Amino acid sequence: MGIIVKVDLCTGCESCVNECPFGAIEIKDDVAVIGDKCNLCGACVEACPVYAIEMTEEQAGAPAADLSAYQGLWIFAEQRVGKVAPVAYELLGEGRRLADALGTELSAVLMGAGLDAEAKALIEGGADRVYLVDDASLNEFHEDTYASVLSDLIEEYKPEIVLAGATSIGRAYIPMVATKVRTGLTADCTMLGVDLEKRMLLQTRPAFGGNIMATIVCPGHRPQMATIRPGVLKRAAADPARKGEVVKSVPRARLVSKSKLLEVIEEAGHSINISEAEVIVAGGRGMGGEKGFALLKDLADALGGVVGATRAAVDSGWMPYPHQIGQTGRTVSPKLYIACGISGAIQHLAGMQSSDVIVAINKDPNATIFNVADYGIVGDVFEVVPALIKKLRESRG
Repeated sequence: MGIIVKVDLCTGCESCVNECPFGAIEIKDDVAVIGDKCNLCGACVEACPVYAIEMTEEQAGAPAADLSAYQGLWIFAEQRVGKVAPVAYELLGEGRRLADALGTELSAVLMGAGLDAEAKALIEGGADRVYLVDDASLNEFHEDTYASVLSDLIEEYKPEIVLAGATSIGRAYIPMVATKVRTGLTADCTMLGVDLEKRMLLQTRPAFGGNIMATIVCPGHRPQMATIRPGVLKRAAADPARKGEVVKSVPRARLVSKSKLLEVIEEAGHSINISEAEVIVAGGRGMGGEKGFALLKDLADALGGVVGATRAAVDSGWMPYPHQIGQTGRTVSPKLYIACGISGAIQHLAGMQSSDVIVAINKDPNATIFNVADYGIVGDVFEVVPALIKKLRESRG
C-alpha cells in the first residue's frame, strides 16, 4: 500500500500538511511531497479538498513474495547473561495459541554459546523446535551481528510469522531484520490475532498517542513480523514432558560487530523489575505527592507487592521512572493491581488492563478506571488505604 500525489490536481493549499500527524508532508514548488515519515494513516487523503492525494494498493519496495513458500511461526528467544528472558516465554504462550489455530509449527530462535539447557526449557515452554545458533560471539548483543544471523535463518527456512519482544534488544535490531528480508514490521503490539482464511497476522497496537487501537496486516510480503510489549501476554505453563527438536546452526560468516561492549553497569537504586511483580499498588495524580506514595508503599509492603505510578506522578517527581506504568512506561500483568487516585487515561490503561484482578479506589464515581476494574471503591484514598493496611496487619497478627 502507498500514497501518491496527483501533481496535475494538487494546488499546494497545505491542508494535508496541517492534518498529517507525523509531519511527513511538505510543499515543494506548490505541490505536496510525501516524505519518509509517512505512516500510511490516510489523514491526508481525507483532508485534500481537491482529491489530489490517493491511497494505492500497490506494495512499495520489493515484489510480492511467493507466500506459499513460507511456513511456521517463529519467536525470538532473547537471552541475557545466558538466561532466556521472561518475554520469550510470554511469546511462546501466545505463539502456541496462534500456531495451533493456523495448523503450523512453533519454533524459537536462540543465539549464544552453551545454551543447551535453555533450549530444552524453550521446548518445555511450548516450542516444537529450537534453532540454536551456537557461537560465543553471540553471548553479547550487537545489533548488526544479531540482525545478520536472524535474517540468514529467515531466508533459509522461510517462516510465515516472526515475533519478538519490544524490549531494548528487540527494538534495536528487529527493524534491521525486517529491512534485510524486505518485509513489514509492526512495533510495540499489545494484541495479536489471525485471519484464518487469509493466514494473516492481525497486529494491534496503540496509535495517535494511544487514543485509538490500530490493527495492522502485511498481506503481500513474508514473513509477517511484529514486536510485542513485555507483560501483555500470558506465559504458558511449562511441561517437562514435552518433546521437541533442537537444530544447531552456525553463522554463515565470521561475525565481527562494528561495535564493542566495554562494560555492563547495573542501574543503581532501582533494581526492581515492576513488570514481573505479582502485586502492584499504583498511584496517580490523586495521591497528591510523595507522602501519598509513602502511604501506598505501606500498603504494597503489607501485600508483599511493589509500588507503581502513572506518568503524571512520575513527571511530578513523586516516583522514579522505573515505576511508571502505561504506554510510555512499563506494561504489567500482575495477579493483583490496586489503582489509587488514578482516573484511567487510555495511555495508562494500555499498560495494566491485562492484570488478573484490578481494584480501583477513587472518589470520583465516574472515573474511567472503574470501567476496567473488577472491584471498585468510591472513596477518599487517604481514608480507604489506611483502613486496608490496618485490616491486613490485623489479619496477620
